[in-house]
Amino acid sequence: MIEIDGLTKRYGDKVAVNGLTLSVPRGAMFGFLGPNGAGKTTTLRMLMGLLQPSSGSAHIAGLDVTKDAVAVRACVGYLPDEVFLYDYLTGQQFLEFVADIRGIRGEERDARIRELLEFFGLASAAGEYTVNYSFGMKKKLALSGIVMHKPSVLLLDEPFNGLDPQAVKDCRSMLTRMTSEGSTVLFSSHVLEVVEKLVTHAAIIDDGKLRAAGTLSEVCAAHENSLEKAFFALTAQA
Repeated sequence: MIEIDGLTKRYGDKVAVNGLTLSVPRGAMFGFLGPNGAGKTTTLRMLMGLLQPSSGSAHIAGLDVTKDAVAVRACVGYLPDEVFLYDYLTGQQFLEFVADIRGIRGEERDARIRELLEFFGLASAAGEYTVNYSFGMKKKLALSGIVMHKPSVLLLDEPFNGLDPQAVKDCRSMLTRMTSEGSTVLFSSHVLEVVEKLVTHAAIIDDGKLRAAGTLSEVCAAHENSLEKAFFALTAQA
């Protein structure tokens, strides 16, 4: 579903992502792990066409992420590391706006918005301006927006940051349900305990270079079957 081949991003003498080659199979729950500054966010931004790679290529659902950026965005739900909302739209109005952009209208739109607001516990705050939302509420509203059109691929940058335990549980439930229905999820996270319980596949990146990738059991096999031990061993070696 996602194919990355030699993807590289340079900023002058600094190489943020260095020849990354990675395959994410359809229906995978794929954890993209690494320390701060490893190149995770840069990679996700290149996959969304927000950054142009210095070299290499990437495809999502057979579409070139650079040449077919508009088509890629139509089939992908993307959550950036910093959530952006319109401060003086209510939660309800924001989701209506997203639904309109995605071509979802009428009763289908109303039902989908109601479902998402209830799922994330935002129904009682739907009439409030988003400027008054807590960080966690903003994150949940943003998540609601990116799954509005039931995308076939989700790219999530630190989706669990700022969420309370119940919201993390709800988010995990939603992602698991979506992969069971055929969606592919690639997400970065520092919360190794959550990642290890959730993912089917993982990759560890450090200093812009891929250190390990494969199924969760393959990545952990040489490290006492522990993702945490694999993470620290591979990033320490780097």
